Amino acid sequence: MAVAIQDFQRSESDRLNEVKGHLEIALLEKHFLQEELRKLREETNVDSLRQELDRERSKRMDLEQKMNDVLKTRLEDSPPLPPRKPQSPSNNGTADKQQKEVWSSRLQKWVYERFGDYIEDFRFQPEESTVEAEEPLSAKRLTENMRRLKRGARPVTNFLRNLSALSNWHSVYTSAIAFIIYMNAAWHGWAIPMLLFLAILRLSLNYLIARGWRIQWSIVPEVSEPTEPPKEDLTVSEKFQLVLDVAQKAQNLFGKMADVLEKIKNLFMWVQPESTRKLYICLWMAFITSCVLPYKLMGFMMGLYAGIKFFIIDFLFKSCPKLRDKYDTPFIVWNSLPTDPQLKERTNATVSRRLSGTEKVQPVVSRSNLATIPCGLSREEETGRSHSTKKGAFHEIFNLLESERPLAVCENGWRCCLINRDRKMPTDYIRNGVLYVTENYLCFESSSSRSSSSKKNKVIKLVDITDIQKYKVLSVLPGSGMGISIATPSTQKPLVFGAMIHRDEAFEAIFTQYMKIMTTTKPAASAEL
Repeated sequence: MAVAIQDFQRSESDRLNEVKGHLEIALLEKHFLQEELRKLREETNVDSLRQELDRERSKRMDLEQKMNDVLKTRLEDSPPLPPRKPQSPSNNGTADKQQKEVWSSRLQKWVYERFGDYIEDFRFQPEESTVEAEEPLSAKRLTENMRRLKRGARPVTNFLRNLSALSNWHSVYTSAIAFIIYMNAAWHGWAIPMLLFLAILRLSLNYLIARGWRIQWSIVPEVSEPTEPPKEDLTVSEKFQLVLDVAQKAQNLFGKMADVLEKIKNLFMWVQPESTRKLYICLWMAFITSCVLPYKLMGFMMGLYAGIKFFIIDFLFKSCPKLRDKYDTPFIVWNSLPTDPQLKERTNATVSRRLSGTEKVQPVVSRSNLATIPCGLSREEETGRSHSTKKGAFHEIFNLLESERPLAVCENGWRCCLINRDRKMPTDYIRNGVLYVTENYLCFESSSSRSSSSKKNKVIKLVDITDIQKYKVLSVLPGSGMGISIATPSTQKPLVFGAMIHRDEAFEAIFTQYMKIMTTTKPAASAEL
């Protein structure tokens, strides 16, 4: 009993640590996004542009209102025509012109009164972009949304269960009647009208159900799930468990959806050529058949094949799994398609195999070869070659040459935390460790006990750095949150080495070595050109 309690407490502490890690990630991401938003506002001056746009929009509205008022007053307050007097021939032209203006103004007024609303509908206006306010995270809201999703998907799942029951001949009489009716309709070319009639019938039944009729028909009997009444007052542990359950369901649901989408993407992108080749050949055959055969014959053949496949072939494959594994081509192709994580595992396995193969073939250095080492090295350089950290030799930990050693300014390294914003797991997002700088590399040694295999260590070439800046993460971190931001082409977001007590010293050393490397590589490149 005591062992079970300890295991339960350990699992609870692991969950709390995981939630704590996610909260730390959310806090740091909020800070980073606020900084990026502030920089964007300073660069683009969005507020002033928005104010100017609002001013121009108000001016346009005022001008339109004034124009409409002027037109209305001009049409309504026009003076009545004086009684006709005998006019001289010289005034006939002016009178006719005034009469035409009156008739045109009346025509404009009549058109505006009749069709003004419709004309206003066709007025081009800039579309206003509205940003929806996001709701804060709430355990109750999250649970309710998951229940709503389940209720909304219930008609679709029931429909799929009924189709599966028809294909599996769950009710022999129902499946036999459906098979005979469908094959008769497909034989006479009535498959599509029959499906449309079934859709109309389903909508009619839904109308009757909405009017209060009790109509229940299903091939598979529905199982009523027990619904627990929602509790109003939940303890902290109950809320925590509730959030974990909902998060687990959401994780599994999103994982299945991601697997389906990645398999479809990999099928069309020739990631597995033997699977995509089958689809390619089938598409060519379907294209040639559609060009040669008439559409009526094609519809007839497709309808017959769909009925036989749905009612007979699928039933045989589901009843005989070994037969399905050998001859069901769509099933075999779909299961053989890899997802992105599976592809990543395969590439990592291949790379590790190649590396292990090369390590086996590396020659062993004998003692006689030590005489070829230049003897003009100083004492500091000789000790630098054997520089070691707490976990072993420096060059072995970072897989570097023996000549790569920390500079004199950072022999013991600078303690900091690496924030990798490309990762989302707490164990990969933020890691504590020590930062070193060598002649050509920037090396971060993770202090985690599990990282002795150097998988969590980070090595960055100084030549690959595209941007290096001083950065402040959070004031609550050690060193008042001071850090260094480093951008490379291999990372989408800059790496941040934060919580550094000696930030200015580290930045000066890294920047000086970086400029030294860049100035030495540029002349070499120009000399080659």
